[in-house]
Amino acid sequence: MPNPLLTPELLRRLEQFQLLAARRAKSSARGERRSRARGQSVEFADHRNYVPGDDFRYLDWNLYGRLERLFLKLYEEERELPVRIFLDASESMSFGEPRKFDFARQIAAAVGYVALCGFDRVTVAAFPDNRNETAIRGALRTVRGRKSALNFFQNLTQLTATGAANLNEALRRGALEARQAGVAVVLSDFLDPAGYDAGLTALVARGFQVNAVQILAPEELSPSTFGDLRLVDAETGGLQEVTFGRYRMAAYQQTVQNFCQRLREFCQARGIHFFSVSSNTVLEHLLLKQLRQAEVWG
Repeated sequence: MPNPLLTPELLRRLEQFQLLAARRAKSSARGERRSRARGQSVEFADHRNYVPGDDFRYLDWNLYGRLERLFLKLYEEERELPVRIFLDASESMSFGEPRKFDFARQIAAAVGYVALCGFDRVTVAAFPDNRNETAIRGALRTVRGRKSALNFFQNLTQLTATGAANLNEALRRGALEARQAGVAVVLSDFLDPAGYDAGLTALVARGFQVNAVQILAPEELSPSTFGDLRLVDAETGGLQEVTFGRYRMAAYQQTVQNFCQRLREFCQARGIHFFSVSSNTVLEHLLLKQLRQAEVWG
């Protein structure tokens, strides 16, 4: 299944994984996830007393032989796991080499593919809104089944990064719109001036199992340009003139590290899996090692 996001070899390796949900699935649609509902899967759950009208096929005759009472076997119902991917498609994500947005789409493709192979339901919520991509984004709102993977990849490749993000609003809206909580994956640089606290808190409060992946460009982590600079905000267009000498590099890097550390501590305090990566990170290292070690999937 050739696509510009993931190599065939990586796809084959991802097919061996399944998203690990700490909470049981509560979706009403059938899938391959164990839930609290009682149904007719092969996974035994419990017994209950027989009542007239019950299906005789599910009577436990061995138990009847010992107790001389009729009991019905109950089984775990298998349900799908809702997987919601929040993809930051703001202008700031177009920065860097490689671009942060390109790396974010690759992660979204990988997470979505693992979920689709596991018969889970995938929703990609790209923000901010882009009226020119209404049809594409609509197609990414509900994706099911491995057969949908090719269209899923094609739609992801057609998304563009533009406009100013409102991270908190996007996450809050996603938490409210979700019919059932499941797994949430947030892909962003988290450089929204309004912060991230309210949005991530809304997802946790709604019951989502949240994974946050912060993506920064190599130039953001270690700038190579010095001197008198005129900086332009990618999202607002605001101008800022600065003098950036080499001696200020240590102070700048410390500021970036402090920001990332605060975000990490915020996530850890709320049970959110947090990963901070550069856009030039080897994709296989993140997907096959870091996410696996953190038990995002296995």
